[in-house]
Parts: sequence; C-alpha cells; structure tokens
Amino acid sequence: MRLYEHEAKKIFNSVGLKTPRQIGLIRTPADLNNLEISFPAMLKAMTLIGGRGKAGGIRKVNNMTEARTAAGEILDMTIKGYPVEAALVEQAVSERAAFYAGITTNPATFNVILMASAEGGVNIEQVALENPEAILRKEFPDNAMEMKEPDALEFARFLIRGFGDDRDLAAKLKTLIAGLYSAYQKFDCRIAEINPVIVTAEGDAIAADAKIVLDDNALYRQKTLMDMIGIAEARHDVSELTRDEARARDAGFTYVDLLHEDAPKDPDKLYVGLVPGGAGYGIFSIDETVNIGDWFFDGRVVPVNFMDSGGGPSQAGVAEMFHLLMDKEIVDIIITSRFGGISSCDVFIKGLIQCFRDRFRRGDRIVPVYGRMVGTDLPSAKTFLERAKRETPDQLKDMTIIVGNQKIMADVIREGIVLGFERMETKGAGR
Repeated sequence: MRLYEHEAKKIFNSVGLKTPRQIGLIRTPADLNNLEISFPAMLKAMTLIGGRGKAGGIRKVNNMTEARTAAGEILDMTIKGYPVEAALVEQAVSERAAFYAGITTNPATFNVILMASAEGGVNIEQVALENPEAILRKEFPDNAMEMKEPDALEFARFLIRGFGDDRDLAAKLKTLIAGLYSAYQKFDCRIAEINPVIVTAEGDAIAADAKIVLDDNALYRQKTLMDMIGIAEARHDVSELTRDEARARDAGFTYVDLLHEDAPKDPDKLYVGLVPGGAGYGIFSIDETVNIGDWFFDGRVVPVNFMDSGGGPSQAGVAEMFHLLMDKEIVDIIITSRFGGISSCDVFIKGLIQCFRDRFRRGDRIVPVYGRMVGTDLPSAKTFLERAKRETPDQLKDMTIIVGNQKIMADVIREGIVLGFERMETKGAGR
C-alpha cells in the first residue's frame, strides 16, 4: 500500500527524522487563505505515482500571488492519467547538497538492502545505469530491527566524500540513515525512500521528500501506524497502477509491468513483450524467457510484462493486447502463445491480424510477433491466417505464427529471441 508524501513524513517524524515544516493540505486555491504560510514555500501535487516534478507538479512560490497561481495549475493537473485532487504546502528549505537514500528487500534472499547516492533528486535507476560507482549498496543478512552504528556511519561518510572531513554533517546523516532503516523495519515497509535528502545551508540533513510503500500482508499488526496517518483501512487506490496496467484494466484483461514504466533501455539487451494464453502460460513465458536469456544469450534478455487474457477474449480485446505492447517503445519483439481451450484460436488470430492491419494503415510502429497457436478452432484459424498472408503480405510480414504443437513452446521462445537479436543487429548495422 502506497502512502502519500505527507503521510510518509509523519512516519519519518515519528522516528526522529527531520522534514520541512508541513503547513497544510489544500484541495482548492481558496484553501490557501486558511493557512499561515511563511514564504518561500513549496506546493506539491499529492499523488501515489512518481514523476510529479517532471510533470510540473512541484513548485516553489515566493508570495501569495504565486501560490494561488501555482495551486490552480497543480490542482488542475492530470499526472500519468490520474487527476491531482490535493496539494501539500510546506516550508521551502535552502539547499547546499542533495543526496538519495532508499531501502527495500532483495526478493531472492529476503535481506534488507540499503542504497545511497550523492546524486539526489534525480532518477536513481538512471544513476545506477550510467554511473553505478556513485551508489553504495549493502545487504543486511541479519535483518536486525535497528541498524548498527558502523554501518550507518559508512553510508554517511560515503555521502559526504565531496565535503571533506565534516564530522558534524556525518553525524547528522548517520542519524538520518539509521532512522530510515528503523522506520523500514518498525512499520513493515516494502520501500522507504528519501529523494532528495537535502543538506541545508545551516548544515541540517532534511528528508525533503518521502516515499513509503507498506507491506499489505503486515497491515493487521500496524493499527498504531494506521491511526497515526489517519487511514481507517487498507487503501487500494487506482493510482498504484502504471499507465499500461490502467489501460489493460479498462480493456478488460490482466497486465503487470515488470519494469519501471520509465525504465531506461539498455541497447545491448533484448526487451521481450509477452502475450500468453493464460496466467499459467504467462508465468511460464516469463521464467522461460529469463532462463533462455541466461543460458544462451549472456543474460541479455529482459521480459517486459505479465499478461493474462482471461477466458474467451473478444477479437478487439486480443488486438488491444498487442497494441499495448507495440505502443511501448522499450519492446523489441513480442512472443505469443495461444493454447486454445476456452479461448478460440480463430478469435486470437483475427485479433492479432487486426492489430497489424490497423497499425500498418495508420503508420504506427509495428513490433515483430513470433509465436505458436494450438487448440480450439485451430483449422479455421489456420485457414484465416493463410488467406490473410496471401491477401496482405506486406502488412503481415513481421508476424510469424507456428500452427500446431509440433514444436514445444520453449523452442518457440528461443527462436523468437534469436529473431529479435538478428533484427537488432540488422538495425544496428543500418545506422
């Protein structure tokens, strides 16, 4: 369960972390008249998704006129498809430096992971890709409730490498890092993040932003926390969905992004979109894509999504599944498997061909599709596919569908990956 920034900052305050002075929440520009604001101040869109700053949802204002203008613009915004319904007003703080600090759990080992970087206020995923030495990452296998002082000090000293031997600042950052760790453990968090940690001109270390995601499975023992932040029950806000997850929900099928929706693309890797025939096939497709990538392609294959078409999707629904992945710039190739049981192979192939023809007609980006279909209505699906290939060969030249089960799906996935890399190399040679 994701928390809004002002809720997360209440948690940080409860463990002794300093945050900017919270002035109040507004839902209309007129609400500013009810607040005692000392300028300069910050107005921040309250959303459960990232990207507020890039969208213009965080503004610094120096007087009431600027505040009213900014409030009207922010409260009229829609960020990644979700309307902004409230804004936080807080005291602005001076900035001497900006750091990053975040904690999560390694899903493979269940160890707590703490990461810190002297490059704060930016996309940490981009830093990890372009400048990995700028990040200190450490796992804590004992999963202790409190962080050991030497560990906290190690992170503090890493952050102030460019400040010389500033022992007072190191001590303050050590307290902040230890407090962040304590909050993560005490309140059953999945993510606890400060981006940025601001070092003020006065030398204080302030959590200028706050992101917390709570473990839904542990909320039963966090009544005190829920009371503290004023939530009566678990929040299931649609803003937790990514853009494409929300798009799939509206279209009536299950879809999960496996990557951050603004994840940068590594040009040496192949990004595979998956359109399987059901939930079980969806999980298998992800696992097999990763396994084949590790065994044969040096780990350079990245599955992009999980998808479940559900029982008996319509032709338009099938087309939308492929449209969604072709609209994702990161996807290099789509691998599909249709095992027709409840679902019809005939409806599936018509939906896929509809997608190709629609995109060809509009001039939209077309991503190669490689896959297999077998099962219900296979004869009619095969007949339709063969006729469509004859009638519109140019429109369907990037679609390869193996008919029948003479080839196992693992081999189909591998062949699709090979095709994807061949096309990458051809494209690279043409640059």
